Amino acid sequence: MAEKPNSDSSNSTSAAAPTTSSHLETSKAERHVWLMKCPTVVARAMQNHHSHPPPPPSSDAGSGQTVAKVVVSVDPLRPNDDFSSTQFTMELAGTADRNMPKCYSMDMSTDFIPMSVFAESSQGKISVEGKIYHKFDMKPHDENIEDYAKLCRERTNKYMTKTRQIQIIDDDGGIRMRPVPGMLDIKSSGSADKKKIQAKGPENKRTRRDPEEMEKIMFKLFEKQPNWTLKQLIQKTDQPEQFLKDMLKLLCVYNNKGANQGTYELKPEYRRSEDKSDAQQTTSR
Repeated sequence: MAEKPNSDSSNSTSAAAPTTSSHLETSKAERHVWLMKCPTVVARAMQNHHSHPPPPPSSDAGSGQTVAKVVVSVDPLRPNDDFSSTQFTMELAGTADRNMPKCYSMDMSTDFIPMSVFAESSQGKISVEGKIYHKFDMKPHDENIEDYAKLCRERTNKYMTKTRQIQIIDDDGGIRMRPVPGMLDIKSSGSADKKKIQAKGPENKRTRRDPEEMEKIMFKLFEKQPNWTLKQLIQKTDQPEQFLKDMLKLLCVYNNKGANQGTYELKPEYRRSEDKSDAQQTTSR
């Protein structure tokens, strides 16, 4: 882990002298370490064990309290460096949750690249704690899969349940409950808009007339005035817009350009019939 010295003497002399905090402790650099990816419940159990250290061991006890033990099943007929048939199982010593699985399978990763583990103390000292040779992924053992499913359901229900809170307000002046300037105007304007919309609702409900009756009304309107806009016809006839458009397609043409742009006028065949009727009336007179 030490850096290779530079061959240039000028660079080596110009470098700053190492301090005590920059010293790297490498006495444990070759210690074998396993990297283990474990479920959240297992990590929490181990953290609780480290946060609450056990009492000092007695004279006849071991060096400390056991958190978990790893059981390795090896095929004696295979060489020692062949881990294809080796099975690793971890058994927790004790769990606080009754539904928490105690037995876990450890799957070894075959394409893992060795890495080193570094640690930094509260004084700022950095040390190498070991070299990672194997990586494992933990999962509940088949015999404990039902207990793990219960634990997952309980955890999901716990997070989905909304907890109600009651908070006492110490400030009895009610400053936080006072309306912000402008809120009353916003509320009043919003209510006025709602009233306008509600008032316009019944006016928009128009009843369709009989098509033949509507044709007579349209002819009478175009006798008074040759060109009409859609808005004017809606106001005069008080008919639904779509129904009125359908009638206009049958009886009228729309002017896209010219002096009467944007208006409707009767089709030529209807204008001729009107002209003939007017001519007959004049001759009879």
